[in-house]
Amino acid sequence: MRETTIGRNYAEALVALASRAGELEGWGAMISDVANAFQANERLWRFLESPRVSAEQKNEILARAFQDRLPRLFVRFLQAVIRHRRQQLIPQIAVEYHAIVDEMQGRVHAHVSVAREPDAETQRTIERELTRILSKTVVPHFAVRPHILGGTIVRVGDTVMDGSVRRRLNALRRRMITGARP
Repeated sequence: MRETTIGRNYAEALVALASRAGELEGWGAMISDVANAFQANERLWRFLESPRVSAEQKNEILARAFQDRLPRLFVRFLQAVIRHRRQQLIPQIAVEYHAIVDEMQGRVHAHVSVAREPDAETQRTIERELTRILSKTVVPHFAVRPHILGGTIVRVGDTVMDGSVRRRLNALRRRMITGARP
């Protein structure tokens, strides 16, 4: 819980810097790329986590590595994270950064389970309907789950909308067994 809060605080600072630079999306891509690089490269991760290497040495190497590739203010942000010994939070900062930008732009992510791969028109229709229902811009993430038999299951945060054929058949079976009316 505490790491999430600290990560969110750093992410808020990064969003403020990115807003001033007019580069919310670009800086989001950069923090994600940096987080992915740190997680993918075990040697780099061990170097950043090593107590034997001072924060100044880490920051010097970081500055040399990124000086021509990333904006100076972004590199200084990363150096501040390392100076405060919070480098392990960079992946969390990336997640929180994107969550904050999504909130600012009225965007939500929906996990949509379907029985078979939807064509482009079906994907657009689902996106359009979810946007209408939720009154927010919806970014759908589709997953094929043949066990639902048909229909869709949509998960947005803690909310689940289950329109699957499997759920309907189970409900019908329960009504038939108990003799209940619909």
